[in-house]
Amino acid sequence: MSVTSSSPQRAAIRPSSAAKETTALRSFTFAAYATQALVVSYFPLYFLDHGFSSQQIGIIYSTGPFISIFANLLMGMASDRYRTIKKLLHILLFGQLVMVSLLFPIDTFALTCLVMICFYFFQTPINPLSDSLFLLSSTYTGTPYALIRIFGSLGFAVSAYLFGLILKHTGSEYTLPLALATIGITLILTFLLRDYQGSMRKMEFSGFFKLLRKPNVVAFFSILLVISTAHRMYEGFLAVTLRQMGASDSLVGLAWMLSACSEIPIFFLLGKYGHKFKELPLLFLASLLYGVRLLLVAEMSEPWMVVITQLMHSITFGIFFSTALRYITQMIPDDYRSSGQAVFAIVWNGISGVISGLFGGIVYGMFGREAFFLLAAGLAGLAAIGFIAKHYVENRHSV
Repeated sequence: MSVTSSSPQRAAIRPSSAAKETTALRSFTFAAYATQALVVSYFPLYFLDHGFSSQQIGIIYSTGPFISIFANLLMGMASDRYRTIKKLLHILLFGQLVMVSLLFPIDTFALTCLVMICFYFFQTPINPLSDSLFLLSSTYTGTPYALIRIFGSLGFAVSAYLFGLILKHTGSEYTLPLALATIGITLILTFLLRDYQGSMRKMEFSGFFKLLRKPNVVAFFSILLVISTAHRMYEGFLAVTLRQMGASDSLVGLAWMLSACSEIPIFFLLGKYGHKFKELPLLFLASLLYGVRLLLVAEMSEPWMVVITQLMHSITFGIFFSTALRYITQMIPDDYRSSGQAVFAIVWNGISGVISGLFGGIVYGMFGREAFFLLAAGLAGLAAIGFIAKHYVENRHSV
């Protein structure tokens, strides 16, 4: 992004305005992640109570990573082409409201699956577009990405707990009204945000695809795919593992809450001091710790032990996600920021989700939990080697 294109907006935001904008961004991400807490934690129970089998619920949720590949790429490129994030957030959140509303009268699996595919089309691009907005806003507000994203973790943790208490007393039929409320609040909050993307020139698609063919970019996203597959294997089969080990639903819920809460201090620390450390060594450390975490789960025999390892989410996912986004800001120019975030989301959520769901499920079913998590740990170790090797190559070229 050129200085001339961005300076008017930078000058327009005084300290008091920057503080208000930061508050708006934090409120928005809190509300957006409250919706995610519902979708991840309580939508499966809603479908279960409506007579769907666990296999049918698995099919519904497997459509998310697949449709996200197309949705994220389309929305990312649209954002960069038309220089807007805010307007796309309006469209996506309104689409979510419509899809959730359509779920009320539906009781057949085929129609539910179709509506959920459409819902995921509108829901999965929210995070990468929001991340782009947070990263772009930091130039003007002076607030690092991590100190905004921390409120997403807080929103997920608080909402997962509070919604659990509410639904325990009201029943799962209130899941959809709660979703309408959180989506509606998120939509309202978007009107308080600035559209930073609008200050930059429109992207040239040929330039973006040329950028994606650079060896440095290809290497990063290839290593990212390896570690994200390990992460998705763990995340996708955590509940199944805990249930097979004899854990109650409340213990499963506690595991999700602990992981979300553990992110908060690490995001805070990275927001304050993360810029002092090089990105690739941090990514190496996070991948290495992912391997340790997965090895521990492979060897554990009690569900409470696995729940405790959720606290390692802070030093694995927390360090990795924030640092990877920071590395992308250096690797990909601002003019292609949303498209770059979309590619990141496609690899992190989409392709890795499909691989872990299809092939990971086969490994888990045929060889068991221990072999499954040992394979995931091996992938994490391979990614760690890739990141540290990339670091040494870049250092050698910079000399």
